[in-house]
Amino acid sequence: MDIPFIGSDQAERHLTWQMCCEALEAGHKLPKAQLGDQFLPTESGTLMARAATIKGLGSGVKTFTVTPANPARDLPSVQGAMIMFDEMTGAPKAIIDCDLVTKWKTAADSVLGAKLLANKAPKHLLILGAGTVAGNLVEAYSALFPTLEQITLWNRSSNKAESLARSLEKTPVPVAITLDLPRSCAAANIIASATMATEPVLQGEWVSPGTHVDLIGAFKADMREVDDALLQKSRIFVDSFQTTIEHIGELKIPLASGAIKRADVLGDLYDLVTQKCGRKSKDDITLFKNGGGAHLDLMVAGAILKAVS
Repeated sequence: MDIPFIGSDQAERHLTWQMCCEALEAGHKLPKAQLGDQFLPTESGTLMARAATIKGLGSGVKTFTVTPANPARDLPSVQGAMIMFDEMTGAPKAIIDCDLVTKWKTAADSVLGAKLLANKAPKHLLILGAGTVAGNLVEAYSALFPTLEQITLWNRSSNKAESLARSLEKTPVPVAITLDLPRSCAAANIIASATMATEPVLQGEWVSPGTHVDLIGAFKADMREVDDALLQKSRIFVDSFQTTIEHIGELKIPLASGAIKRADVLGDLYDLVTQKCGRKSKDDITLFKNGGGAHLDLMVAGAILKAVS
């Protein structure tokens, strides 16, 4: 059986952020996904497999290793691939590079949340973090929000923020850095946070009415980027109940402490896409936790396979 392998060289030129957002939106109008994750310790790190099946789309498994020592070997810490399976026959259809799927899924997930929750015509985007995801967010938000006039970067290490800003000089929206996080938060219409923080870096008192907050960075049970005060003054949404509430510290920790209640998490992308919930007022602070999930990988992988076929 000749199963095609799709990497960045084959796919990047065919993809757009609009395309990937539309794939996620369409996928959330299909029957709800079935999910299954597996995490196994290895001698050098962790082996992970995240599987999903969606009626009308098929099945997929993203398998990858996380090897913390690899950067010292000049190798990526995360390596893997996604296998897609035909819905009717169960036959493998394609193998897609893990980084390719993750890149387009992660930023598209956040931008779709913002499209569904942020006030119309935002002008100022603030991004916390200066890694690869932050750079992808600049591209994705610029593409989907043509009203943006300014993108501001903040990072604990200002040198990294300056380096990222220089690399984005050709972005249609001007990119600058800030050292004054509270002031920049107060001025932003959308705040997207993609840090590796285990303690909150974003405080509720800094955030103005009407702001949309997009949280990407926290992915483990001991990680969070915002304080209780921001959660308590926000209308809270997630991309997936199944992959966030019991797994990621952003919500797991304040739920356990009683700072927020389960009922305060108002909906996920299935609810938002079908307009069962959302922003009620232009003064609402909306908060969207991007937790990922194999079903999102499958939706975007489907778009990638279609684009290169």
